[in-house]
Amino acid sequence: MNGTMAASVNRITLGPLVAAIDQGTSSTRFLVFNAKTAELLSHHQVEIKQSFPREGWVEEDPKEILQSVYECMDRTCEKLSQLNIDISNIKAIGVTNQRETTLVWDKETGEPLYNAILWLDLRTQSTVERLIDKTPGRNKNHLKHKTGLPISTYFSAVKLRWLMDNVEKVHEAVLSHRAMFGTVDSWLIWCLTGGKKGGVHCTDVTNASRTMLFNIHTLDWDPELCKYFDIPMEILPKVRSSSEIYGLMKSGPLTGVPISGCLGDQSAALVGQMCFNDGQAKNTYGTGCFLLKNVGTKPVMSDHGLLTTIAYKLGRDKPACYALEGSVAIAGAVVRWLKDNLGIIQTSAELEKLAADVGTSYGCYFVPAFSGLYAPYWEPSARGIICGLTQFTNRSHLAFAALEAVCFQTREILDAMNQDSGIDLSQLQVDGGMTSNRLLMQLQADILCIPVVKPSMPETTALGAAMAAGAAEGVNVWSLNPEDLTEVTSEKFEPQINPEESELRYARWKKAVQRAMNWETTEPVCNGNEETSIFSSVPLGFYILGSMFMLIGAKYIAAGQK
Repeated sequence: MNGTMAASVNRITLGPLVAAIDQGTSSTRFLVFNAKTAELLSHHQVEIKQSFPREGWVEEDPKEILQSVYECMDRTCEKLSQLNIDISNIKAIGVTNQRETTLVWDKETGEPLYNAILWLDLRTQSTVERLIDKTPGRNKNHLKHKTGLPISTYFSAVKLRWLMDNVEKVHEAVLSHRAMFGTVDSWLIWCLTGGKKGGVHCTDVTNASRTMLFNIHTLDWDPELCKYFDIPMEILPKVRSSSEIYGLMKSGPLTGVPISGCLGDQSAALVGQMCFNDGQAKNTYGTGCFLLKNVGTKPVMSDHGLLTTIAYKLGRDKPACYALEGSVAIAGAVVRWLKDNLGIIQTSAELEKLAADVGTSYGCYFVPAFSGLYAPYWEPSARGIICGLTQFTNRSHLAFAALEAVCFQTREILDAMNQDSGIDLSQLQVDGGMTSNRLLMQLQADILCIPVVKPSMPETTALGAAMAAGAAEGVNVWSLNPEDLTEVTSEKFEPQINPEESELRYARWKKAVQRAMNWETTEPVCNGNEETSIFSSVPLGFYILGSMFMLIGAKYIAAGQK
């Protein structure tokens, strides 16, 4: 029986449904689940356009993001109607989103005051360096005791500070008390619950914990942190739990349905993978790569470059649970780069075939530090490099090296996590778009030397948001009791190479990473006339002069041989 017929026959017995908005870096999706079985019934996806106004800058249009949500909702509701599924059975909507991405809008007009500055944007590097210079001992972990985070371009506070300093409209709106700040979840919930006509300005603890303005111990905005970044607290959204009714949909086919779940995408994936016990972990392969490990109700601070973050708080009266997180900026984004920038593949699916054709990188290593290096290094001056090239190297070897890069970066953060916890993970649960690449999953098992477990239903991020929404007080259609949770079927990838070979490849990767370090600085080298001079670098000057003399010498030799 096909899916359409099955859904049609079962429509009477489906029971309550829960929907999820999954607003990611590269696309927006709307998905509808059966609250009793966790079965995905229908969904729709719309790509989001990214713009790169300058090198290192990454932006998206907030209006396009919002419109994509409405489009996905409308199309999914149409698909459900075609399946004879009554959309009035949708009892709640959850929101999950790309974290850290920063927006400011005018609460009176409802208009965004600038594009959304994305989480992997690097324009704030000079701001970060200036802040670190001000700290005792130039310590990038100066705020970590409150935030769990290093001072980095990654988090929202420095992006908001940049907007206030550099965008006149934002500066004016803050002064005239019209500005609202939010991450993507706040923008969407505010708009969907009425916008300028009474929209709810809120966020949840998981998204708030990624701003550098939030105290992960008191679970609220911290006046001292706001003062440190000189950000007025009045523009911040109200912080709520990850599972409660925030407001009702005010337009579209789902008008009146409560929005009752909100989790940053990586926390949502942790919930969707049902990692509710201390020590359970998952790795999500999306635009970036994010490994989270549940550490329970007391925060654990890392000594090895990991973040301490809020995992979830599933109810107003429920305790917050914490996680250790390793964040990698470039994972799936490297596939997009090979496709859009180099043109060596036409589709993402082509990468697996290309890499499988050779089955090796042939000594080629690719460090995709396009946005610097995140965990465990937190080195914004690093830049991408490809090394170990020979005349034999071709695009298939580069494709294989790109997949290996994702796996090596995961190995680095897993090693850090094992060192912090003192307990080695025995297997890794995975999810995200890249997990459909079977070669990548096998490579990951080989490089980690532990099994990799992939659920048969890969939409765990959206599932987590739906679970939080359905379990909210006043909705109560999804039980999170361990005995009621649906058993997830999965596929396991076992390591197939010996540990010695794995260690050798990993050691070479670490060598390549060191080559990528300290590549970019924000301060240009100037000569006495304040002009940047290539000869102000002594090695570079010798290299260029030497090359010129060699060229002149070669001309004389060539002339003598004629």
